[in-house]
Amino acid sequence: MVVADVGTDHAYLPVWLLCEGIIPSAIAADLREGPLERAKLTAVRYGASDRISLRLCDGLSAVSPEEVDCIAIAGMGGETIATILAEAPWTKEGSHLLLLQPMSSQEDLRKFLTEQGYIIEREILSREGDTIYLTLRVSAGEAASYSLAEQWVGRQERGVSSPLRLPYLDQTIHRLSRALTGLRAAWQPQQKLRETEYQLALEGIKALREEWISWQR
Repeated sequence: MVVADVGTDHAYLPVWLLCEGIIPSAIAADLREGPLERAKLTAVRYGASDRISLRLCDGLSAVSPEEVDCIAIAGMGGETIATILAEAPWTKEGSHLLLLQPMSSQEDLRKFLTEQGYIIEREILSREGDTIYLTLRVSAGEAASYSLAEQWVGRQERGVSSPLRLPYLDQTIHRLSRALTGLRAAWQPQQKLRETEYQLALEGIKALREEWISWQR
């Protein structure tokens, strides 16, 4: 399996995969020269420079479909990840595995994926300190439509173990509640639609939370 790491920065991910023998080769892509220089130094330091190809490019613009099997895009906002995929439509036309880690706007990324020809196969939650990180395992295909609440917190299935699911739901409820409070405090007519959307999403997530709790009994 060949992995392309988009927005690679220091190239820690592809170099670790190479050093562990998990993949035979990798592509490390970044929009700026500085991060690619750091990536080059990392590859040299760990003896992986002969197995990693550095690409100075925007998103996947310098990566060909036949070169890679897996595409990792981490540490960016969900809207940015969606834009990268939209500009590389071949990501939904073949058998590429996508590993996506949105740092914000997760609801926008889920909406894009489920409406534009991708399937979210699995959602993985991990925690470092007080921060919960989301990683999406995605492939090409037509997905069943997501409700508004599911766009915000993902689809849940009974019997699937996810120890961080409840804290993740609580975190999202808190974030949405604060956003609603802010909208109402600075109310403007053009924000009414967003306020309604947030309120409906909040109610839906609370219902998902109760469902999740009932499954754990």
